[in-house]
Amino acid sequence: MTRTFDPESYGKLLAEYQPRTINTEKENEQAIKLALTLEHRPNLTPEEETLLALLVTLIEKFEETHYPIPQGTSHSMLRHLIDARDMTPEALAEVIGSVEVVREIVNGDRPINPAEAQLLADYFHVDASLFT
Repeated sequence: MTRTFDPESYGKLLAEYQPRTINTEKENEQAIKLALTLEHRPNLTPEEETLLALLVTLIEKFEETHYPIPQGTSHSMLRHLIDARDMTPEALAEVIGSVEVVREIVNGDRPINPAEAQLLADYFHVDASLFT
């Protein structure tokens, strides 16, 4: 049995909950609470699913604006990959060619050139753009 979307029923949900752009932490918390309630409700109607999607969009927009994720630098990405593999920077000497160069790169004293970025990308199996 295919469930169909009922605009009138959705209109009633919108009138009841009145979702709108989230501007404050309190409004965000209320939206999250409602979204969690809907998410854990068994057998959502198509209208409730649509309301949940709307709430998630509003929450994400608020959080992207108020809690932006800082962009990592090429050096911080390299340090993260080294830490994640529980290795020492010196272990990359074979990849880059010199312990001294690796230390300079990891410490941020020297930029990663395109050739080194590709070598690191191949070694870590990631995209070279992480290091540029």
